[in-house]
Amino acid sequence: MSSPASSWLNTSWISSNTQMIWNLTVDHIKLAVPVIVLVFFLSIPIGYAAHRAGLSRRWKPARSAVIVATGILYGIPSLALFVVLPVILGTSVLSPLNVIVALLLYGLALQVRVVAEAFDAADPTAKLAATAIGYSMWQRFWLVDLPLAGNSIVAGMRVVAASTISLISVGALIGVTSLGDLLTAGFQRSFPTQILVGIVGIVVLAIVADIVLVIAGRLAMPWRSKVVA
Repeated sequence: MSSPASSWLNTSWISSNTQMIWNLTVDHIKLAVPVIVLVFFLSIPIGYAAHRAGLSRRWKPARSAVIVATGILYGIPSLALFVVLPVILGTSVLSPLNVIVALLLYGLALQVRVVAEAFDAADPTAKLAATAIGYSMWQRFWLVDLPLAGNSIVAGMRVVAASTISLISVGALIGVTSLGDLLTAGFQRSFPTQILVGIVGIVVLAIVADIVLVIAGRLAMPWRSKVVA
């Protein structure tokens, strides 16, 4: 009689399918990296524009509209978005581009608000001092505003990375290969080992992405560690 542990973890299946697991992991990474990078580079200008709009009585409604729109967008079920996007983009249902675009929209929905609020919370005294010594708007953005908002932006990106890596697995339901394939196949076959390997793989990728973002944040903002020390 097999033990509960052995029924959940079939090591012989894992050892004989190592290459397949690795290939699915690589596919998962190929979907996640473009999304995370694009969210970072797109959310900063959009979030900063929303922040600037909030400073003007005339443009304040535009900021509110952007924040509300991103909230509504994140509420759309991911599977529904994966199915609708091929019609909008003119792509194949099985195209990985559908998943990338959908998760890019979800990532922006999360991060734009974070970025806008990070700029809102930046020390106004530092901003005024920069303006007083003659910084242009763009000099102040690069040398004052962005560094002050950096901690919150990195924290938001860590959430985006975890969310993206998790949601990629849903793409397996429409035939886009990733570690999610192990979950769907495991459920269809009632084979817990496949499910467990898929879950562990996704969690490990999320942890690795989080560590990479923390290190990148410390390298980009070395003064953070000095302040903590």
